[in-house]
This record gives sequence, C-alpha cells and structure tokens, in this order.
Amino acid sequence: MSDVIGSQYARFMIGSVDEVVVDSQNPAALARFWSSILGGTPVHRSDDWSYIDPPGWTRLAFQRVPEVKQLKNRLHIDVLVKDVAQASDEAAALGAVRVGAIHVDGPGTFQVLLDPEGNEWCVVRPNT
Repeated sequence: MSDVIGSQYARFMIGSVDEVVVDSQNPAALARFWSSILGGTPVHRSDDWSYIDPPGWTRLAFQRVPEVKQLKNRLHIDVLVKDVAQASDEAAALGAVRVGAIHVDGPGTFQVLLDPEGNEWCVVRPNT
C-alpha cells in the first residue's frame, strides 16, 4: 500500500527530510536531553547549533534563537514506548514535565510532556 501511496505523490515531491530543527535557548542542553530520550550522541557544532542522529530516524537539530518559546507547538514528536507510565517517569527524571494525566482512548495511550524548554511532545503506545 505504501508503494502505491508513494508513487501516487512522487510527482509532487520536492525533496526529502534532511533534519528537523528546533528553536532553542540552549541547543547543547536540549541535544543532551533528547539524546537521552531518543538515543544518538549529542554533537555540539557551536554555541548556536547542536544535533543528534537518533537510531532509525532523521537528524534532530537545535539552533539558538533569541526569543523564548511562548505558544503551543504547531508540530510535536510522538515517541513510541512500551509503557507510557514508566516512560513518563523516566522522562520526568531527565527534566521533562507532565501536562495533565495519561490519556487512554480507542487508538491507544499517551502522555503529553514538555521538554526542558517547554516544547510539547508525547510518549505513546497505540492499541494493536
């Protein structure tokens, strides 16, 4: 099925994802945090740019910006885990903040979290 979908939209493709970039006040600290969540070794190219290459995923980079985060993300990362409660506890020990309670619905279970700079993300466990 994915081959059909891919070929159907290939003619509209401009390029492929090189990396996902997150605006940050402290790129090195966020790279360390996210490497603890997703794996990969933090690379600090400069005070203004750090990144990780999580296994099985595209590069996640962090660039310094002068302004602090003020609004809800328009894009967030869902991290697939075996146990949402345990993953939430482990993330909190690394500096994440829980937002509300664990949600359970038809598609699965998830917990909304904030990284150390307030970026929303989720640990998720879909129902199979």
